[in-house]
Amino acid sequence: MHLRFLWSAFGVGILLLFSIPASGQTFDHIDPPHWWLGVESDSVTILFHADGIGASEVILEEGAAGVALVRSESVSSPNFKFVTLRLPEAVGQETLVAPLTFRNAKGKVLARHDFELRARRFTAEDIQGYDNSDVLCLITPDRFANGDPTNDNIRGMGDPVDRKDDHGRHGGDLAGIRAHLDFLQGVGYTAVWLNPLLENKMPESSYHGYATTDFYAVDARFGSNADYVALADDLRARGMKLVMDMILNHCGSEHWWMNDLPDPDWIHQHDPYLQTNHRRTTLRDPHAAASDRDAFLDGWFVPTMPDLNQNHPLLANCLIQNTIWWVETLGLGGIRMDTYPYSDPDFLQKWSCAVMREYPNLNMCGEEWSLNPAVLAYWQRGANNRDGYTSCLPGLLDFPLQQACVDALTRESQWASIWLPVYEMLSNDFLYADPDAHVIFPDNHDMSRIATQLGDDADLVKIALTFFATTRGTPTFYYGTEIFMSNTGNDSHGNIRSDFPGGWPNDEGPNGFTGEGLTAEQLAVKDHMVRLLNWRKSASAVHGGELLHFAPRDQENLYAYVRRDEAQTVLVMLNASPDSMRIPAGRYAEVLAQGQAGVDVLTGENVVWDLDGEVEVAGRSALVWSFQSDKE
Repeated sequence: MHLRFLWSAFGVGILLLFSIPASGQTFDHIDPPHWWLGVESDSVTILFHADGIGASEVILEEGAAGVALVRSESVSSPNFKFVTLRLPEAVGQETLVAPLTFRNAKGKVLARHDFELRARRFTAEDIQGYDNSDVLCLITPDRFANGDPTNDNIRGMGDPVDRKDDHGRHGGDLAGIRAHLDFLQGVGYTAVWLNPLLENKMPESSYHGYATTDFYAVDARFGSNADYVALADDLRARGMKLVMDMILNHCGSEHWWMNDLPDPDWIHQHDPYLQTNHRRTTLRDPHAAASDRDAFLDGWFVPTMPDLNQNHPLLANCLIQNTIWWVETLGLGGIRMDTYPYSDPDFLQKWSCAVMREYPNLNMCGEEWSLNPAVLAYWQRGANNRDGYTSCLPGLLDFPLQQACVDALTRESQWASIWLPVYEMLSNDFLYADPDAHVIFPDNHDMSRIATQLGDDADLVKIALTFFATTRGTPTFYYGTEIFMSNTGNDSHGNIRSDFPGGWPNDEGPNGFTGEGLTAEQLAVKDHMVRLLNWRKSASAVHGGELLHFAPRDQENLYAYVRRDEAQTVLVMLNASPDSMRIPAGRYAEVLAQGQAGVDVLTGENVVWDLDGEVEVAGRSALVWSFQSDKE
């Protein structure tokens, strides 16, 4: 039971006893807990939450040079005060303290708080986002590795660890991830994207992290804010990046403010309950009924995730500041924004532009789970939308390309090549302002693993991995893909997010980190990934070169494309047929010249391009040849 319920039950006298000690009233929450000097924005608005604080007068005492009190605002709840401070223009490296005093109408001091304005750890130039040279590893922290069993169960948190329950908590944490950075780097990953780590004080299924109950605190079962910072620092020391999974569309139903909303319209409230219709196209459909559009935007994602009203200016500002706070705290290399189109479009414009203005070199992608590239294109920075909508969002998660690849590799052979879905989907890139800015992936935490989608066929999986590692965009691979993890037979989200073998102290059986006990197929997939991704680290043509692909020929289940820049030409051939193919080299005369010397990336063998010869591609395999480029 929350303390405020106890207060209500025992009356005002007990309330005063708990909340107003001799030294003044204490605050239940202060968001953000501190701010920074020298950020682009010249002000910060602080949320103070304490019983009866809303009626107070706020005074900025002397002591913070250059800091000014702009305004203090009250809301419907008497227990909130929003205080806006203007920051000094020129500052040194020392932390400033802004001493705030809260007085009642009679001049009595109710509370005091010294709000810290800290020196920055990073400059805007220090914040460098992921790009096409990176390979992201997506990790569900509760399911990767348990490095600190002492935080498995926290008093008052509920939802205890139960590894037999695929929707329960299993105990993975930040310490477990930090303990296995050698493994991640060795596979070839250069960045780590973690499913949400913030507090999810929910009674069940809290492991996934998407029902936030405190936007400024890491869930204690994962560790602490300091542990999160330590992971970011560990990655940075290795030249790796940290990508944070954020949720601004909704919070968890057990979020602390749900028992005391600042204003009734802080969330979208409906009687009876209204769930979103998930019809994303209503935002641009010229024929859409307004009620359908409103239901999509304002309906709740699920009953345990209240929909936040980002049209409320104070809430919108809170969410924007929270994003900046985490980028600054962690020195992030990227943001993945959950359920992107479900948030208010005008807010998304303000949010994306505020963040990118603060950190011009950061990178971000939005989750728009649509298979229509035109729907994704609408949200991207630089889009020329007919309705005039503009955004500062660099890229999207490329669900259309993911589905096209799976469709290709699961199609029955017919008169047309099975690779047409991929070829034609990439031909839609003219719709995007910047197709290279998208994040591409064979699977993720919300869908069956790529092994399951491809019938647990290791050869087809290797072909898919090769494609996503070498086509345009920034590739992401879900933890366990490198050891051919599968969820065949059970497609529940809890099973899709299975424990990585060997990540728990008493695990029996195979160990994915050491390779001990893995099957021959698992080891083969891992070897393929390690070779491919570690070569990719220095493959400039894949990082920033153009993509040129060749139309798949009828009844020929081979897809060929080239990545090239001034230094390198990479030829990729994907053969999904069981039969070996011999392809005339002359077909690719426009991209490779006679006698060019290269190397087979996957075997290490030297090759020489012979325009009069043939290229043999073994059945159900991928060929990746890298040549020194002669492109002018």
